[in-house]
Formats: sequence, structure tokens, C-alpha cells
Amino acid sequence: MPSTSCRPVMTDAGIKPTIAVEATDEFQNVREMHIADERPLTLYVDSYEIVTLMTLGKTPELLALGYLKNQGIIEDINEIQSVQVDWDVNAAAVTTYSERDDWKERLGPRIVTTGCGQGTVYGNIVEQLSRIELQASRLKQSDIYSLLKNLGRYNDVYKSAGAVHGCALCSGTQVTAFIEDVGRHNAVDAIAGQMWLENTSGHDKLFYTTGRLTSEMVMKVAQMGIPALLSRSGITQMGLKLAKDFGVILFSRAAGKHFLIYNGVEHIEFDVSLPPKHDVANLKTRQQKSKI
Repeated sequence: MPSTSCRPVMTDAGIKPTIAVEATDEFQNVREMHIADERPLTLYVDSYEIVTLMTLGKTPELLALGYLKNQGIIEDINEIQSVQVDWDVNAAAVTTYSERDDWKERLGPRIVTTGCGQGTVYGNIVEQLSRIELQASRLKQSDIYSLLKNLGRYNDVYKSAGAVHGCALCSGTQVTAFIEDVGRHNAVDAIAGQMWLENTSGHDKLFYTTGRLTSEMVMKVAQMGIPALLSRSGITQMGLKLAKDFGVILFSRAAGKHFLIYNGVEHIEFDVSLPPKHDVANLKTRQQKSKI
């Protein structure tokens, strides 16, 4: 391993995330439509096959890095010599300076999670999770509203083709990184890879996802050192339990001017005046209808 911090040698093999195809509508009109161009990417470390990920391929190098980081397979980015992606063989080859040959023994058992396209968590992650200590900062209700409004400018692939999830790294009311992929776990891993590569701290950030808040999502965000997680979707029991264990502020059903806080309400400053009583009743009715 080199004695000083250095950036891995990396390809820049991102590809177009959608393709044009023909579809026939209900009136028998043939229309050109764009669909998500999902493809496999097999990740190797020192020639040892780790996993095959289904991805759009927009940021494959960052996805490879983030996956290794969030799975606890490699903890120090200075161990990585290069990340080479070759779409001719649908592979991402990560080479380390140590070129170990004991990856199978180091990884331990693999657990299939509820992530879209079957996420994975390796058994050796438990020890690393036990070391996590998050310090939640105070968040303003008005800032959450502004952030949700700003997030509406993204989701480019979803708007053109659908069938994808989006994740965002946020600072205050601003979106600093937004990545879409066929699975939310891929999108969060790619952002984790970018943070790792650029040595970005997560202590003052928020994370947004379009997907549900499962145990896997909470674990990944906690590993990234981010104390607040927002989703426009729902939440699972295990996701809530882990959020309480790690101290992650958890927002669910976050869209427009609505959100539900499942954990960390004591860290929220409610600085927006309540609407008149009749407006509150109408708002509750609209929210209930939106869930049908």
C-alpha cells in the first residue's frame, strides 16, 4: 500500500442509461419510447468474483467503490490501486495493492436483503456497524420543505423512462449529488463511492431516496456517517429499529409539504405556522387520498 493518500486509477466507462424502443398504445399507434437500459456488472476484487449487480451503468466505477465501502469489504480507499470497467465483458475489476487471495474467508456469509433486485449484506459487516456513532444536528421544517422542492428538479431518467430509483446527497436545502439506478441500493452505493473518493464527510448531510426505508438503507446511510434519511416511500419495522439504534433521523412519505417523522422528532425545529383549521382538515383528506 502506498504511504501517502492517492486516488485509484479509474476508467470513465459510464454509458447512456436509456434506449429507444417502439411500443403500441391502446389506439394501435406505434410510438417511440425510452426505457431503462438495465445490464449486469460483475464486480471482481483481485480476480475474486464478489457479486453481479444489475445497473444502468451511468457511474459504474463509483458503484463498485461504494459497494465495497458499504459492504465493509475494503475500509481504506488507499488500499485500491485501480478500478477498471469493461462493458464488453460486463465486468468491473478492482485491484488492490496487497492482491490478497483470501477474500472468501474474509467476507463470511452473504445475506440477501429486501433491496430491489436483491441487495446483499455480508456477515462481516456487523462488527463495523457496532462502531458507528452518529451525532444528529437540528433540522428546520422549512428547510425540509425547500429541499423537497429542489429535489423535484431531478429524476431525469425516471421522467423519461421510469423503472428506476433516485438517491441524493443533500447539504442544507441543496442537492450536492443525485444518482439514479434500477435499484435504490445501487444508487446509494454510487453516492457512497463518490463520497469515499472525494473524502466527503456525511456528518452535516441529509440523504434522500425514492425507495422504501428498509434495514439495508438505514445501515448504508449510517455507514456513510449521515444522520438524517428522507424517503418519499414507506418504512419497515427493521429499518425503524436500526434507525433508533444508530440515531438516524427518519422521514417517511416526504413529498411537497408533507412528511412523517418516525425517529428523531426532538431534533426538528417546527418553524412553519399551522394553516387554519379547515385547511388542516382538507390537507389530511388529500394526504389520505394520495395513499389509496
